[in-house]
Amino acid sequence: MYSGNQWGGSFEIADGAAEDDHSRNMDLDRGALSRQQHHELDETQQSWLLGPPEAKKKDKYVDLGCVVVKRKLLWWAFWCVVAAFVLIGLPIIIAKAIPHKKPGPPPPDQYTEALHKALRFFNAQKSGRLPKNNGVPWRGNSGLSDGSDAKDVKGGLVGGYYDAGDNIKFHFPMAFSMTLLSWSVIEYSAKYKAVGEYDHARELIKWGTDYLLQTFNSSASTIDKIYAQVGVAKINGSRPDDHYCWNRPEDMAYPRPTTAVSSAPDLGGEIAAALAAASIVFRDNAAYSKKLTQGAATVFKFARQMGHRTPYSLRQPDIEYYYNSTSFWDEYMWSAAWMYYATGNTSYISFATDPRLPKNAKAFFNILDFSVFSWDNKLPGAQLLLSRLRMFLNPGYPYEESLIGYHNATSLNMCMYFPRFRSFNFTKGGMALFNHGKGQPLQYVVANSFLASLYADYMEAVNVPGWYCGPNFMTTNDLRDFAKSQLNYILGDNPRKMSYVVGFGKKYPRHLHHRGASTPHNGVKYSCTGGYKWRDTKKADPNLLTGAMVGGPDKDDKFKDSRNTYGQNEPTLVGNAGLVAALVAITNSGKGAGVTAVDKNTMFSAVPPMFPAAPPPPSSWKP
Repeated sequence: MYSGNQWGGSFEIADGAAEDDHSRNMDLDRGALSRQQHHELDETQQSWLLGPPEAKKKDKYVDLGCVVVKRKLLWWAFWCVVAAFVLIGLPIIIAKAIPHKKPGPPPPDQYTEALHKALRFFNAQKSGRLPKNNGVPWRGNSGLSDGSDAKDVKGGLVGGYYDAGDNIKFHFPMAFSMTLLSWSVIEYSAKYKAVGEYDHARELIKWGTDYLLQTFNSSASTIDKIYAQVGVAKINGSRPDDHYCWNRPEDMAYPRPTTAVSSAPDLGGEIAAALAAASIVFRDNAAYSKKLTQGAATVFKFARQMGHRTPYSLRQPDIEYYYNSTSFWDEYMWSAAWMYYATGNTSYISFATDPRLPKNAKAFFNILDFSVFSWDNKLPGAQLLLSRLRMFLNPGYPYEESLIGYHNATSLNMCMYFPRFRSFNFTKGGMALFNHGKGQPLQYVVANSFLASLYADYMEAVNVPGWYCGPNFMTTNDLRDFAKSQLNYILGDNPRKMSYVVGFGKKYPRHLHHRGASTPHNGVKYSCTGGYKWRDTKKADPNLLTGAMVGGPDKDDKFKDSRNTYGQNEPTLVGNAGLVAALVAITNSGKGAGVTAVDKNTMFSAVPPMFPAAPPPPSSWKP
């Protein structure tokens, strides 16, 4: 028998060692050998008494390929994993499996509440055959014979919006209102979605653009006229018309003639801007978006036609008194920018940045009133729109020089908003007097508050913290604070502690200069003059014109809630379009969903890829 080899290795080595030991033992002393045998006998005898020696337990190992480990260690690791799963993993799995009620969105701020109401105003101003879900129970179909004298317009001029408290449809401010609404949806679509108004806003825009497409032959490539309005209002007239009569739109029984113009660089430019901006809003509807861009191209061409460049309101008494246009170069700049964003056609941006255009528009002349955005002055809006192109895409030569000029002008316009620089007067209560104390001050306040908020978002989107007004560094928060102060004034933070938006807050105007709101919806059709009693009554309006922003207080913060003070108590499309845009820009509801969080290139999808996507370093944008 061979002895066992506990360590492994060659057995031949063990056998050789045994032979050497035997040879050496041959030389040992016999006495020593006797003693050794006796000792071994003693050990044997002891083993009888004590039993066999206890065998040592052998450690078992597992070869894992790259390492050999004890089996005990493997078992220990395994049970640790099992324990961790039971103590930590299993509770997590169970907790996730239990259905949880998702936390609701944070409560809307006051700006969102006002936004919901402000949009409803447009539902109340609709003309034509109303949808069943219009949401204004005291309104019905009206103006179904509008445009019947326009024999070249198939189906007439049915639809659109009534401008204000009367029943005239002025196409110039209507188009501007649609452009403003579209701009706000383009920049803040995520916010509109967050507050549940995205589809509503788009429906309101489409109601307007569908109508604007009827005001000219939008299927043609060349036109020679455009319809400027439906209805008339003679000053101090004595015959039935839209001012002489006090009727609900549903009860109109007097003539409503149309007004066509063959020269309209301003009106044509504004309608082109409205259709182009809306085409961006509806890019998810390719057919409709294309229809809008084609119509925009046609009417823009008409607006630029040589020999037809006199303002649309010139020598038009039915227009001039109400919506007189003082220039058309601003509409050229405004519409060209929108046409470029909508189509990507570089001829439009080349025109917008041609040095002769800002010169003719007096864009860089530092004229105070030219810094105020309004239905008659698009310069501040156009300059901001073109600044957007420089800030986000930086197209460079040959556009850079003009774009720098527009960007500098925009920064100066923003400086003028602040009371500390004393460009404009403010009431003691804090309202900016952008129109120098004349009637309808709030429509100017909201339009320019929108620009202030938007410029702040543009700067933050490109990581620019602010800009300089002379030696004073102004931050994006300064701009937002200005916009908020103006909106807060409108919503009730004013000396009268009243809201100038109907239905918002507890105290708001109750006697609007508005035929539909003041005349009862009681089944009685009142005559032209039969409605005077509702105009003159001291009773509150029987129909709540929810969301209507009135004209606003005077330069002393005084306000008379009377139907006779139309400069203070009449709402307008333009006013509410600016209000909607300013509210969605400033609201914190859906925060993080502004232009700083969404794709900044939303408007650039049609822009040629020749432009680099990355903006230049912020330092190069200093005015």
